[in-house]
Amino acid sequence: MEGGKPTIPLVYQAVQALYHDPDPAGKERASVWLGELQRSMYAWEIADQLLQLKQDVESCYFAAQTMKMKIQTSFFELPAETHNALRDSLLSHIQSLKDLSPIIVTQLALAIADLALQMASWKGCVHTLIEKYNDDVSSMTFLIEILTVLPEEVHSRSLRIGANRRTEIIEDLAYYSSTVVTLLTTCVEKTGNDEKMLIKVFRCLGSWFNLGVLDSNFMASNQLLIVLFQVLQRDETSTNLHEAASDCVCSALYAIESVDTNVALAMQLFQGVLTLETAYHMAVAREDLDKVLNYCRIFTELCETFLETTVRSPGQGMGDLRTLELLLICAGHPQYEVVEISFNFWYRLGEHLYKTNEPALHAIFRPYIQRLLHSLARHCQLDSDHEGIPEDTDDFGEFRMRVSDLVKDVIFLVGSMECFSQLYSTLKDGNPPWEVTEAVLFIMAAIAKSVDPQNSPTLTEVLEQVVQLPETVHIAVRYTSIELVGEMSEVVDRHPRFLDPVLNYLMKGLREKPLASVAAKAIHNICSVCRDHMAQHFQGLLDIARALDSFALSTEAAVGLLKGTALVLARLPLEKIAECLSDLCAVQVMALKKLLAQNPTNGKTADPTVWLDRLAVIFRHTNPIVENGQTHPCQKVIQEIWPVLSETLNTHQADNRIVERCCRCLRFAVRCVGKGSASLLQPLVTQMVSVYQVYPHSCFLYLGSILVDEYGMEDGCRQGLMDMLQALCMPTFQLLEQPLGLRNHPDTVDDLFRLATRFVQRSPVTLLSSGIIVHIIQCAIAATTLDHRDANCSVMKFVRDLIHTGVSNDHEEDFELRKQLIGQAMEQHGQQLVTQLMHTCCFCLPAYTLPDVAEVLWEIMVFNRPTFCRWLEVALKGLPKETTGGAVTVTHKQLTDFHKQVTSAEECKQVCWAIREFTRLFR
Repeated sequence: MEGGKPTIPLVYQAVQALYHDPDPAGKERASVWLGELQRSMYAWEIADQLLQLKQDVESCYFAAQTMKMKIQTSFFELPAETHNALRDSLLSHIQSLKDLSPIIVTQLALAIADLALQMASWKGCVHTLIEKYNDDVSSMTFLIEILTVLPEEVHSRSLRIGANRRTEIIEDLAYYSSTVVTLLTTCVEKTGNDEKMLIKVFRCLGSWFNLGVLDSNFMASNQLLIVLFQVLQRDETSTNLHEAASDCVCSALYAIESVDTNVALAMQLFQGVLTLETAYHMAVAREDLDKVLNYCRIFTELCETFLETTVRSPGQGMGDLRTLELLLICAGHPQYEVVEISFNFWYRLGEHLYKTNEPALHAIFRPYIQRLLHSLARHCQLDSDHEGIPEDTDDFGEFRMRVSDLVKDVIFLVGSMECFSQLYSTLKDGNPPWEVTEAVLFIMAAIAKSVDPQNSPTLTEVLEQVVQLPETVHIAVRYTSIELVGEMSEVVDRHPRFLDPVLNYLMKGLREKPLASVAAKAIHNICSVCRDHMAQHFQGLLDIARALDSFALSTEAAVGLLKGTALVLARLPLEKIAECLSDLCAVQVMALKKLLAQNPTNGKTADPTVWLDRLAVIFRHTNPIVENGQTHPCQKVIQEIWPVLSETLNTHQADNRIVERCCRCLRFAVRCVGKGSASLLQPLVTQMVSVYQVYPHSCFLYLGSILVDEYGMEDGCRQGLMDMLQALCMPTFQLLEQPLGLRNHPDTVDDLFRLATRFVQRSPVTLLSSGIIVHIIQCAIAATTLDHRDANCSVMKFVRDLIHTGVSNDHEEDFELRKQLIGQAMEQHGQQLVTQLMHTCCFCLPAYTLPDVAEVLWEIMVFNRPTFCRWLEVALKGLPKETTGGAVTVTHKQLTDFHKQVTSAEECKQVCWAIREFTRLFR
């Protein structure tokens, strides 16, 4: 902090302002100032003083939270000789503040736990804490709190204690686990029915179950298990206690996932949960939804745990199918939130049965799935007094979408055809109320695509009936019937006689405001699947496209309709395409021209993105088959449209969102005609470069990569594209070299390396011979530390592909030259790259990026194994061997083993496994 250590009264003043200043700006200033204080070295001493002074809850909470944060993120600031004093001070604070506020106790307990995990010299911390506070009833609350958060923090993301230390701690906690359980049991015996203490005990026990260190035989015969189920069986148990007990049982069930090695405990839990059925019915009778949801969680967790046993030996022992009965009882509850809890289990059951493809096994589970589907159809019903169309964005709409996904995944067990026919017969033979009809149509829409359209009379009959639905039926029924028709486009493709009646039915919907968007989506589906049959209706599609804004369509539905139209357009005879494309684009081009001609209102010009997106979708999906030597039919149209796009880009050059949409539109235009866009290349590149100097929007780099992809192999274009790259790189490097430049501009990093990678793929020698390559490699090395999924992936792909051009002998005449140029680049940057990559994967990057790092190391090694061995050895010597807390991060043997595993690897995935294991030592 500037100005030295702040005084305690000043800190109090800031904390008071943070919580009580009526002015938001005052609160914000206090928050920023206190944040700076927390990051400074003074925070340790000031937090300690505030906790000693105990002036009020707010200052103590701030101090406790500061202590926790400092121990988590800045423990390295403290010299080793101060660790014992810090521990003793924290223990004395938690004891003196135990009655002030539970949240302060939690923060201090976390600080103590995080200290214990990092402080290697504090041996057997569980044992010492229990010894110290065991006999004092008043210390029980904070002792149990520390013992609860300690196992939770072992795998905390904010502590990088490393695999060696973590293993040591887990062994230590396993050793003392029975002492902890005995303490908890004694505590329950002493305090009897004290609800608050029971909640603490169950939370603590759950935490130890979650870490997976409890001895299952010891737990199977433990008194606490009996107390847990008694609490859950009792009707008068309070909501909070019920939730804590439910969480604990779920943790226990999760902990015995491998049932065969925990048979005694598995049996106890299995039988215990089965006794809760009566309690569930009691909760339903009392309309206590919280408890009902808790029981359903427990029943679901039971089924998840015993899933493999149930599939392996259904109906026998712990494969007892009563577990599925419990879930189906829950599915019968009128509130849809209850059945939703079990969805993940039904997915997994479906997946298991699909893999074990045994008809006899499927037959055992079929009735359960049939009953589930029956319940789901009932849960999908709208209220009978519902007006308008079904909402798809509210909670119930999202529930229906999840039902639709689940039905698609389990329908194979019942048979799509049988199910579809059964559902249809309930509509045909009965006369159900509208809300039942709508829900049945909704489920039919979910499975329509998985019914074989080849020989199904039911499908054609359904189509026939649906398109004759009168306009007098409830609008929600019409809405869902239109969705069903859209899902049956394959049937229309097989039976083209239905095309006219189907299109007429959908056109009726398109003209009605509430049905317009869903009808547009169905027309889009029909266009995508029946492209050839739809060619005769192209004029009709064109008429719709011309009058698009006279229909009440969502943006997405309008774009979908244009996509469908473009897909059909691509199937017209070549000579007709240019004229029709021109017609299709005309509306959007006219609109853009009109916007450009308008005078800005309040200095703002009107937003062209709607029209740009529509043009983009037309270019993207108009992909006719053009033989070699034929002129691309879209070429002339795109040349005509270019001036308007160019002017739109110029007008809005300061607005990143609009420029992005312009670039997207141009990208699809270039992709649409490929080499046919050559006449645009010069003006487009000139404009991109000149705007980029002033407004470095990263989408220009992306558009540049598309141009390199299309033209990079053409001799006449290489130098021009190289000039473009150099002109774009200068402002880019200036942007990325600012403080935190890489972190603040991940999109620029992503797009820059996409562009560089395209050069490597299309014209590697041009890039490698240029002066800019040194700077690009330096930038890539710096950017390997960036923890951003897309940006990091682009950087790694660039480095991998670059080195690979010197490895893959594709018998091109320039291979030797490429190899020589890569050799020079590696000589200059190889050691720095390997050192940076090792540092990066140990300290900066999440685990999912490691396969990309492994690929880069693999390519370097394939290029020159002996040199790589030396580089890797130097990189490993530079890694820290011990943590600040005195724990060994990595042993000499682990370093030499890793070096050997990588350098003797025969394939890339061996490098990847080795890195995965090795980096755990630093996480």
